[in-house]
Amino acid sequence: MTLIKSISGFRGTIGGKPGDTLNPLDIVKSVSAYATLRRRSYKGNGKIVVGRDARISGPMVSRVVCGTLMGMGYDVVNIGLASTPTTELAVIMEQADGGIILTASHNPRQWNALKILNEKGEFLSKAEAEEVVKIADSGDFEYADVDHLGSYKEDFSFDDKHIDLVKSLKLVDVEAIHKANFKVALDTVNSVGGIILPKLLKELGVDLIDGLYLEPTGDFKHNPEPLEKNLGDIMALMRSGKYDIGFVVDPDVDRLALIDEKGNMYGEEYTLVTAADYVLQHTPGNTVSNLSSTRALADVTAKYGCKYTPSAVGEVNVVTKMKEVHAVIGGEGNGGVIYPAAHYGRDALVGIALILSYLAKLGVKTSEMRARYPRYEMAKNRVDLKPGVNPDVVLAQVKEKYADYNLTTIDGVKIDFPDCWVHLRKSNTEPIIRVYSEAATKEKAQKLGEDFVKVVDDIINKG
Repeated sequence: MTLIKSISGFRGTIGGKPGDTLNPLDIVKSVSAYATLRRRSYKGNGKIVVGRDARISGPMVSRVVCGTLMGMGYDVVNIGLASTPTTELAVIMEQADGGIILTASHNPRQWNALKILNEKGEFLSKAEAEEVVKIADSGDFEYADVDHLGSYKEDFSFDDKHIDLVKSLKLVDVEAIHKANFKVALDTVNSVGGIILPKLLKELGVDLIDGLYLEPTGDFKHNPEPLEKNLGDIMALMRSGKYDIGFVVDPDVDRLALIDEKGNMYGEEYTLVTAADYVLQHTPGNTVSNLSSTRALADVTAKYGCKYTPSAVGEVNVVTKMKEVHAVIGGEGNGGVIYPAAHYGRDALVGIALILSYLAKLGVKTSEMRARYPRYEMAKNRVDLKPGVNPDVVLAQVKEKYADYNLTTIDGVKIDFPDCWVHLRKSNTEPIIRVYSEAATKEKAQKLGEDFVKVVDDIINKG
């Protein structure tokens, strides 16, 4: 079964039987449930924005989604091929009741998903998302009669509007970027980043822009998750010595990875750290990232006398905490930068503009910029749970066992040691416990993770 219903929407592989995959029937049910909840919870202008990444299944999914919304009585603004942050901004700019982004993010080509937004262009709360699933499962929705069907229009102007917003940000220094004469390489993995990022870079004054897999065919030439193991091609391109920095995004352009001028991974955890370092110099304030993100953000925040606060994993949880503590920047360690001066959503365009501005002002090489930050390494392990094992019970016993340590329990159990940390949390989609660990070296991080895998195994075996 590959139909996953979660806090951010509905995700699955294309094709197959109803109830098991993301097929036309289940798309209709999901969209109908979302429209029903929107009508119950928000009385706006009756408009929903729809945008999509370049996946092969995108045209089919888009037609089903738009037709269903019209059948529910909503006016549809279809913005076509667009990044996730562009669609989020379009909801705000259109003063719409909500939005649906058709993207499975970093998942392979056979996947697609419906990411659902509220009127602020932000993901629904957990309670709202659960209600949408409940309505979809029950079929408790009603379609409009012939006199109250929704309308349909297309508006492909939002890439330009998004770029204009990024350029208008106070800390984005277009003049400094232009004077730096940067040479930039891109890998946009055959999706919508290949449309919007070259436009952005030209508007920022970058003179040389080359790249790999820029054509938005949806036929991804490598695994689309922007991790080192998938990025050998652009790392090799950067080793040619022709470029100052490389930018890599996932298919919906909300995650940003950097590659230095030597062809080395900058480290996706350090995308947010670098952007935050720049922002905090000019607008001191609080920062937020999820519990599984690097400690380096807390270190940089402390350097400016400001306060770092962790959140539960998940963009909606990060945004909620950012609003609560009035954070000036936040995000996730997967390369997701959330800058409230732009909007409350992970945005690779904002990340690129801030980082290029900072690099231009520093006047150093990308590798030298990376060397300014504390060096931590992260390891990711997992414990596969047998049927009948309750992950909540297991995590409660871990919490009890380490009660005398510095614990955070807002999302599983995180144990902070003086020079390292480990975070254990249950998966929302699989019967596993994820074990994230960070230390000064990869070897120490991996050993710490393996030690806690053994802790969990011992608890299960004694249970």
